[in-house]
Amino acid sequence: MPLQPSPVQHLAIIMDGNGRWAKQHHRPRTFGHHQGAKSVREAIQGAQDCGIKYLTLYSFSTENWRRPADEVQDLMNLLRRYLKSEIAELHEKNIRMQVIGERSKLSADINEMITHAEALTADNTALTLTLALNYGSRQEIVGAAKAMLAAVQQGQLRIEDMTCDTLGNYLETRGMPDPEIILRTSGEQRLSNFLLWQSAYSELMYTSVLWPDFKAADVHKAVNDFQNRERRFGGVGQHGR
Repeated sequence: MPLQPSPVQHLAIIMDGNGRWAKQHHRPRTFGHHQGAKSVREAIQGAQDCGIKYLTLYSFSTENWRRPADEVQDLMNLLRRYLKSEIAELHEKNIRMQVIGERSKLSADINEMITHAEALTADNTALTLTLALNYGSRQEIVGAAKAMLAAVQQGQLRIEDMTCDTLGNYLETRGMPDPEIILRTSGEQRLSNFLLWQSAYSELMYTSVLWPDFKAADVHKAVNDFQNRERRFGGVGQHGR
């Protein structure tokens, strides 16, 4: 049951702090990633508690390939484990799962598991869980611009009809509302190439909580903070509630 009626439809989270958490606990970075995977369940529970319909998690960026090869391999194995062990439960809970990002660099078996998960959960309606994998917002915007140009060249779109809404329909998040909240854990305060177009009017929130320590209550707090903010949109203010 939702805690209370919430104006938040879409919460996006930049999951940060696994490495620092592991260092604090005198464990390897890979241990931090494994612990952080458990917090995904907490985020999902918190979103459902608050009646949020879209939860987007920044799981692996285009820049993350620069990390040491063994760490990247561990992250890919962790993704495989998640796709194998969690999808049945997501489906049982009526949660839809989808992926945004460039999939061509992901291995064939991971792409097969993603395709299966998306097909299995496609008709679920309780919550849409979006994993941003090999995702970069600048790359997404360039891709959308190229697709629009191709549509113009093919006579499917007129230049004079190109608007902000039109470009939004070529983004990977088309069909989803823009996030009301973008929350980053670990105390860092930057977007790191995440949902740059979609975040134009998002409330940016930062917490010092490291991702492996993230709980459903942290989602509740973010929604409560949102409800008490005055949102101006360049004009007369209005409260989140």
